[in-house]
Amino acid sequence: MISPALDEAAAAEKLISGQNLRKNPSLVFVKLCIFMSGCCHLAPARDTKGVVASLTAYWFMSRPRRMLPPCDLQAQSVAVNGDPSCRRSALLKDDTLLDFYFDDTRTVYDMFQRGLRISGNSPCLGFRKPGQPYQWISYTEVAERAQALGSGLLAKGCQPNPDQFVAIFAQNRPEWIITELACYTYSMALVPLYETLGMEAMVHILDLAEISLVVCDREEKCACLLENKEKGVTPSLSCLVLFNSVSEAFAERAKACGVEVLQLEQLMDLGRQNLKDPVPPQPQDLAVVCFTSGTTGKPKGAMITHGNIASNTSSVIKILEGSFVIKQDDVSISYLPLAHMFERMIQVSLFCHGARIGFYQGDISLLMDDIKTLKPTFFPVVPRLLNRIYDKILGSVTSPLRRALLHFAVRRKQAELRSGVVRNNSVWDKLVFKKIQAIMGGNLRFVLTASAPISPTVLSFLRATLGCLIFEGYGQTECTAGCTFSLPGDFTAGHVGSPLPCAMVKLVDIPDMNYYAKNGEGEICIRGPSVFRGYLKDPERTAEALDSDGWLHSGDVGQWLPNGKLRIIDRKKHIFKLSQGEYIAPEKIENVYMRSFPVLQVFVHGDSLQSYLLGIVVPDVEVFVGWAKERGFVGSHEELCQNPDVKKAVLEDMTVVGKEAGLKSFEQVKDLHLHPEMFSVANGLLTPTLKSRRTDIRKFFQEQITSMYSKTAI
Repeated sequence: MISPALDEAAAAEKLISGQNLRKNPSLVFVKLCIFMSGCCHLAPARDTKGVVASLTAYWFMSRPRRMLPPCDLQAQSVAVNGDPSCRRSALLKDDTLLDFYFDDTRTVYDMFQRGLRISGNSPCLGFRKPGQPYQWISYTEVAERAQALGSGLLAKGCQPNPDQFVAIFAQNRPEWIITELACYTYSMALVPLYETLGMEAMVHILDLAEISLVVCDREEKCACLLENKEKGVTPSLSCLVLFNSVSEAFAERAKACGVEVLQLEQLMDLGRQNLKDPVPPQPQDLAVVCFTSGTTGKPKGAMITHGNIASNTSSVIKILEGSFVIKQDDVSISYLPLAHMFERMIQVSLFCHGARIGFYQGDISLLMDDIKTLKPTFFPVVPRLLNRIYDKILGSVTSPLRRALLHFAVRRKQAELRSGVVRNNSVWDKLVFKKIQAIMGGNLRFVLTASAPISPTVLSFLRATLGCLIFEGYGQTECTAGCTFSLPGDFTAGHVGSPLPCAMVKLVDIPDMNYYAKNGEGEICIRGPSVFRGYLKDPERTAEALDSDGWLHSGDVGQWLPNGKLRIIDRKKHIFKLSQGEYIAPEKIENVYMRSFPVLQVFVHGDSLQSYLLGIVVPDVEVFVGWAKERGFVGSHEELCQNPDVKKAVLEDMTVVGKEAGLKSFEQVKDLHLHPEMFSVANGLLTPTLKSRRTDIRKFFQEQITSMYSKTAI
């Protein structure tokens, strides 16, 4: 007769069969524990060893796997020609930079066609109406509509070559991508417009690029463009195409000044009646002219080629190979402006693999609802939004016990990350982080943050809580999007990764700022197939950006770390980014605020980890007391500087002056400190030529700056 212990052992061995493990490994483990507790003390040693061996096998099969990095993380970049200040990716076999990853993807058109071949009738572009699920347009439908729209553009006089510019002025939605692909199907170049440019800048762009046709999403945007046509400042404008319906009154108004107005569907129908074979672009052909926001003057149009985009996208695919595979059922949420290259590079990468893009409803306040509905696996993001998520998580945990549990769980997950394990199914995920992950849809696999630096604290915290890969990149429009990228398996923070395979990165001396390449510090310069062609019809500013050897001078100051990664440490010019990616020229703003009656001197400060500006203001001693008295405030010059109500009054006056001068909302200071003593040469805050010593002023008022930023986020 077989003993009960042997029966139990046999059942246990059956339980750990491969089929059961695949079906439900967690249930198997629980049942095994029950078997062990009931039979191990009865079973012979031979059978006990068998059960232990089975449990050991299960542990090996179910334990979390370490992500293998694509190269030695202690040597992520390689010196070029023995020069440690000039480096390229360690993923390359030699100094030959990457132009493309797949043989058949050398243009944006090629990349979409590859996705079309892979996916066919599978979903491509998604959209939704309030309270409803996402609706999808297939790859086949998108390609058909793009060809029809492109043929319609040709029927309206556009030429199938890269010298033909078509402008688009719209929010993210499927029609934006269809318009872009329509241009690429016939080798035309796209010129995106966006509202924060301002109407004066857009008039400059339409005139500079001699644009005759603009595609818009709403009649209100068309009306602004038409108003300038009526004034005679955009003489080349002859056709407006709207995504939505057009009122008769507007159509008549447009006709009166020689502008034809069409709906997008009308233009597509015209194209279907006059369908033309595609005229695919070449890698050297212009794909897009991306205009900067014109922080220091008129906007500059960065000319980006198809080859630029292909090399940049291919480099990200190259970095991810072996560690992360983009799949057909991957989906990204599109809400970052398509007028900028960052969002477009994410989308092109997904199109290349037949994956999906779901668009938000156009209202940023509904973004989280869109995310919960779409359940994205990809999430391109700017640090400002990650900061909000971080603050929301911490703010929602009020109990000391729960806060302690949260931080303990974060530390445990961070320990796993340091060992190379990325997962969202640990006990901590199930007990602590499940609700946090659900807010982001519950399916995130890949997050990319760029456009501005992110706090190492926030980055490390979210890597643990979200349980997915979070990469950080660095670059600018002029190098298509990115030039450095953090590697899979490297979960440290405080750097922007190593050079992409499409880019060489070198540091150049800045003697005036005491940065020298021999010390591993200097201005970041980029060269390679992703570097832009130059600025449209602007040879002077092109020469400022690109030197005679083809190096793009970024204006950022970097430092090489011992393991071949790059850290951003300063800015060469007095220009910086806020956390939402907006460029700030502080001296321009300071010159505006000097018009405020009580202001004698002003210093505008911004932090790339913050979303708003601060000011240090020295009131004019000759008028300040009288100005304050008129508003009911009494006291000496020094006493008034300490009065919070006086500070509020000064801030209000400066804000009015800023609005009158046309400062954008993000250019206005949101808080300030009143300082009674003038900046001077004697106190080290002015140069002998009476220019602000910006670094010294920042250091001198660091305590006040920290205090202002430590208040509740504005």
